[in-house]
Amino acid sequence: MLNGTPWGLKWRSETPLILTTVALGLFTDFFLYGLPVPLLPYILEDRLHVPANKIQHHSSSLLAAHAVASAVFCPAAGILTDLFPGRKVPYLLSVLGLLLAAVLFFLGDSMPTLVLARVLQGISGAWVWTVGQAILIDTVGAQNVGKATGSILGTVSVGSLAAPVLGGILYHRAGVIGPLALACSLLGVDLIMRLLMIEKKIAAGQRLKTEDPAEQNRRADDTYEEGAETPLLKTLPDQAYIVPQDQSRVMKAYHILHCFKDGGMLTSNWITLIQATLVGSLDATVPTVAEEYYGFNSLQTGLLFIPVVLPMLVIGPVAGWITDRQGSRIIAIGGFGLLGPLLMLLRAVHPGGLDQILIYCLLLTLCGTCLATTNPPALVESTLVVEKYHKANPEVFGPNGPYAQISSVTGFMYNAGSALGPLLAGVLKDAVGYGNMNLATGALSLLTALLAFFYIEGKSPDTAGTPV
Repeated sequence: MLNGTPWGLKWRSETPLILTTVALGLFTDFFLYGLPVPLLPYILEDRLHVPANKIQHHSSSLLAAHAVASAVFCPAAGILTDLFPGRKVPYLLSVLGLLLAAVLFFLGDSMPTLVLARVLQGISGAWVWTVGQAILIDTVGAQNVGKATGSILGTVSVGSLAAPVLGGILYHRAGVIGPLALACSLLGVDLIMRLLMIEKKIAAGQRLKTEDPAEQNRRADDTYEEGAETPLLKTLPDQAYIVPQDQSRVMKAYHILHCFKDGGMLTSNWITLIQATLVGSLDATVPTVAEEYYGFNSLQTGLLFIPVVLPMLVIGPVAGWITDRQGSRIIAIGGFGLLGPLLMLLRAVHPGGLDQILIYCLLLTLCGTCLATTNPPALVESTLVVEKYHKANPEVFGPNGPYAQISSVTGFMYNAGSALGPLLAGVLKDAVGYGNMNLATGALSLLTALLAFFYIEGKSPDTAGTPV
C-alpha cells in the first residue's frame, strides 16, 4: 500500500478483472458441484457398499442436500451482504468453506459425512452466488446484466462441462485423490483472484481519499457545469413502483418483498426455479440411465455430459445479447417452448447399442441448447424490476439498493430447483419409469413458457418513468 492507496488499485478495479473474478468464482462453485455427479453411483457402491436398488435414491439425496442448504442460506446471505460496506469479506470466506467441503466429500467414508460435505458446499455456494451476482450488477449496471450474465454463464458452463468429464477420468485413473487434488488447485487460483480484486465502489473511495484537493475542486466545477447543461426534461418514477408510506412491520423489515407485487418478478423467479429443476433432473438421471441402459463406467458417464453443457458455451452469450436488446420475453418463451417437446422425446430412449446411444446424445444436445437460452431472461427481468423500485424509492432501499437481496432470492429459487429436480426425478423414475418422468418435466417446461408469454415484458425496458 503506497500513500494509503492499495497496490495496483487501477488495474485491480478494472471491469475485466472483476468480471473474470466473478466468473471464476461461479465456475469454481459449479465445477465443484458437478465434479462428483458422475461418480456418485460408483462412490456409493464401491466405498459405502450401498445396495444397487438404493443408489438412485442416495444419489438424488446427495444432490438435493447441496441445493437445500444453498436455498435455506441464500436469503440470509443476501441480507448480510447488503449490510457489509464491501462484498469482499464474505466472498473470501466462501472459498474456505468450499475447500473444507471438498476434503470431507472425497475423503469421507460414511453417508452422514458425505451429506455434511454437500451441505457445507451448499452454504458456501450461497455466498458465492449471492455476492457474485451483486458484484456483477454493481460493476456493469442493470442495462448490461443480460450480456454479462450470458457471457459469464457461458464460461461457467465450461466448469459444468469439464467437471463430470475430468471427474470421471481422474476417478477412473487415480481414485478420489485425483478429483480432490484438482478441486484444491482450482480453489487456490480462485482465492488469489478474489484477493486481487478491488470493487469499483471501494476503489472510488480510495481514490477520493488520496486525491489532491485542487483536483477535487476541479471535478466539482466540472460537475456543476454539466449540471447547468442538464435539460429541464426530467423523468419521474412510475407511480406503480412507489412504496406506500403505511407498511406492515414485515414489509418494513424486508423491503425486497415490495418487488414481488410485480408479475414479472414472480415469473422470473419461477423461471429460475424450473430451469434449475430441469437441470437437476438431468444431473440425477443421466448417470444412472447411462449405467442401467448402456453399462457405462465413470469415464463414459462423464463424457455423456458433454452434449448437455457444450451448447451453453455458444448459446449462453448469444441469448444474453438478445435479451439485453429484445427483452426477456421472446427468449424465455422460445427456450422453454422448445425444451418441453424435446424432454418428452426422451421417452423414446431405450436400452440398446450405438444407435440408442447416438439418439440419447442428440436429444441431450438439443435439450442443452434450449436450457442455455433460459439462463439470462430471469436475472435480467428481476434486476430491471428491482431497479425501477430502487429509483422510485431510494430512501427505502438505501444507497446500495437491494441487489444483493434479489441475488439471494434468485439463488434461493435456483437452489430450491436444484433440490427439487433430483428428488422429483428420482421419485418419478422409480415410480413411473424414465420415459414418463420426462413427460412430466416436459409439461413443466411448457407451463413456464405459457407464464412467460403472459407476464414477462415483451421488449427491453428502459428506466421506468414519465417525462415531465
